[in-house]
Amino acid sequence: MKTQTIAACTLLLSACSVAPALHAGDRGTLIFADDFQRNESQELKDEVGNGWGTNSERRAGGNKQVDLRNGAMYIYLHKDADHGVSVTHPAEFRNGSVEVKFMLEHEKDTLGLNFADLQCKEVWAGHLFKVVVGVKQTELADLKTGVMDLKTREARKANTLTPARQAELKTKSKKFPHKLETGTWYTAVATVNGDTLSVSIDGKQVGSFSSPGIAHPTKRLLRLAVHRNVVVDDLKIYARD
Repeated sequence: MKTQTIAACTLLLSACSVAPALHAGDRGTLIFADDFQRNESQELKDEVGNGWGTNSERRAGGNKQVDLRNGAMYIYLHKDADHGVSVTHPAEFRNGSVEVKFMLEHEKDTLGLNFADLQCKEVWAGHLFKVVVGVKQTELADLKTGVMDLKTREARKANTLTPARQAELKTKSKKFPHKLETGTWYTAVATVNGDTLSVSIDGKQVGSFSSPGIAHPTKRLLRLAVHRNVVVDDLKIYARD
């Protein structure tokens, strides 16, 4: 009997030790993780691996904008680029979280987490919503019912937005002030729950924003959107459903 009890306890402890690899609190099931602990075979073009894609070929003349070194991913805008850097990975879920360790090396650097669905044809390039973390503030924005809605985007380009729509667009994003230090590692968690997007940094709540576009049924793609430079590491994607 004693032997059976010890065996049962050992089995329970083993199960508990495995659980953190699959779940983190109420974030859900871990569907993707990357610690960037690998090397590239050359240094001329992006070679991220592990299912990642970039827009460097189309937007930066094929010049390298993503570098794996020191066990992290360094993303930087090339001088010839005509668009911000986009580093993408499939991430299909309805509700879930993205956790990422990041470092801003300059006060103008930002980390963008852009959630997209390329099958959604009513918005430009599948843009649904985004998180932009900077040194002084974090912005949360609904892009689907905001500036990336195709009709809205066309009206903005034609300068034909009505005053009512201009006023409505101001409700599609929210900014939360804070103070981050350059050259310091932080961990951000962006959580999607229904029509609400919440962000925490190093375990402290930064802000929460609710808007219809966030509730889009299926998020299919994560874009790391960078308009200058950022360093990222230990990225995890969780899905609750």
